[in-house]
Parts: sequence; C-alpha cells; structure tokens
Amino acid sequence: MRVLIADDDLGSRLVATAAVQAQGHECRTAPDGEEAWRLMSQFRPDVLVTDRNMPGLDGLDLCRRIRASDQDGYTYIVLLTALDDPDEVIAGMEAGADDYLTKPLDPFALHTRLLAATRVTELHAELARARTALLAQANTDPLTGLRNRHGLVADLAQLDHLSLRYGRSYCIAMCDIDAFKAYNDAYGHPAGDQALRTVAAVFSEVARQGDRVYRYGGEEFLVLLPEQDLAGAAVALERMRAHLTALAIAHPAGGGPGAVLTFSAGLAACSASQRVPSREVLAEADRALYEAKRGGRDRVAVAAAGRVAAVAAVPGPA
Repeated sequence: MRVLIADDDLGSRLVATAAVQAQGHECRTAPDGEEAWRLMSQFRPDVLVTDRNMPGLDGLDLCRRIRASDQDGYTYIVLLTALDDPDEVIAGMEAGADDYLTKPLDPFALHTRLLAATRVTELHAELARARTALLAQANTDPLTGLRNRHGLVADLAQLDHLSLRYGRSYCIAMCDIDAFKAYNDAYGHPAGDQALRTVAAVFSEVARQGDRVYRYGGEEFLVLLPEQDLAGAAVALERMRAHLTALAIAHPAGGGPGAVLTFSAGLAACSASQRVPSREVLAEADRALYEAKRGGRDRVAVAAAGRVAAVAAVPGPA
C-alpha cells in the first residue's frame, strides 16, 4: 500500500516511517497539513496517518477536506491524538477518520491498523470496480456492444453544456435500417440480430475517432459527430452508407432481385452561431430521417439551414 504520514514532529514521522516500511509499504511524509493535502493528489495514498494538532491545516480539517473531495478510490485515515480523550476520538471520527492512535506512537499498534486498512481499502477497490462494471452494463446495448439510450442521455447533456459554454458545434444523425421488419420476416430473428451487429460494426469502423455511435432502439442507430458541420457530417454518413451497401448483404424483401441491406439517415446540426438544445437537434434529425425514407430510402437527408422541415438528400450512387 501507499502510506502518507502527516506530522509536524520529526521524531513521530521517523517512528511511523520505520514501522510502515518494515511492513513493506511505500511511504511518504509531510511536516504539516497543507503539504499532506498537496501530496494527496500526487502520491494518491491508500492510507493517511495524520497528527490531530498541526500548524495551519490540522488533522481534523485535513480529514474533512479529503472526505469532501471528489477523489478516486478510498483513503483510510488514522488520526493520531496526544491524549486518549473520548471527545477527541469522536471529533476525529466525525471529521472522517476511520481509526485513531494515541501518542507516543506504538509501532505494533500502527501495524494492526495497517492490517485493517489493507482489508478496507481492498474492499473499497472491489466495490469501485463493481460500480464501474454496472455503470458500463447499464449504458451498453447487449446485442451490439454500442452505447444505448441511457448512455446517450448523459452524453447529450454534456454536449449541451459544451455547446452553451464554449460555442461547440456538433451534428446528430438518426439512422434506420431499411425494410428491417421484412428482413426479419424473411430470414428470422437470429439473422436479424446478426444484421444489427453487422450494421453496428460498420458504424463503429467507419466513424471518426471522436464520433460516438449508439443503438437508439430496434433497428435505429444514432451517431453523434462533435465539432462537425453539416457538410462534413453528411460526407461521414455517406461513407457509412456506402460501406454497408458494399457488403452486399442480400435483402430480397427490400426492393426486388439484387436488393441488399441498406439504411437511411437524417442529419441535423447545432452550430456555434445557432445553438439550440440537443432535444431540438434530435427532433430535427428524426424529421430528416422521415424525409429520407419518404424520398426512396438508402440515402442521407440533411436538414436545411434555418431549422425548417425541408431537407436536402445525399443519395447513394446509381
């Protein structure tokens, strides 16, 4: 473990350092609370052993500052007190300490605290990993491995913030596999699931590094294109459309002999000069998708400037 010792008394620091290193732990020291606070972000200790009384930032305030911070992981805090005073102990625990020791420091007593700290910090690390895995699972579509609508909500909120604060532009593309119900009816749901995975792979492969792809629901996908204008985004969507068409996945129910699996897309933008909430951009992209479907499918429809219903189609090659 990484252990940080904070004590303004040199003798106490030396005793604590020797005890910590004797157990094979990595150790750093600080002569006061301010230095300890600075080392918290640099050293990232698993355990802090801090004196109660220090000049400037004392042990109690250091505990409170650590617990109030948005730090990664959990730091187990052992508070050193000069007297075995119940009021001092309670004050330390209420400030955020996990345990306490009295001065002069007993190396054996510190040894026992570090053993307990090892178990507690390992448990917190395991819980953090579990929370991360659950969050990833909640934001991921199990069929395609793409982020789902739950993850999209958080990402759109971030885009709204960046757009409002920094004037960032972005585009949203709503995409829908053409005649997918007919494909499912013709080949069965297992084949339909494989088609969804294939389309997801095409989007992920062709998208730029900064773009984000989501399964929006059913046979619908959504692509976020940060820092992109409509012209550039239309080119990106056309590459995706052409890539899927080139795979030549047979879809006889989609338009007669020789028909292949395709998708249509509706594209809308939030520009730096005309910022609107993401929900409006999303609605506009959805309307553009409707126009792409009505215009013959297998095409990208781009919402026109001025946020009107008219669209300009970017059809595939003849």
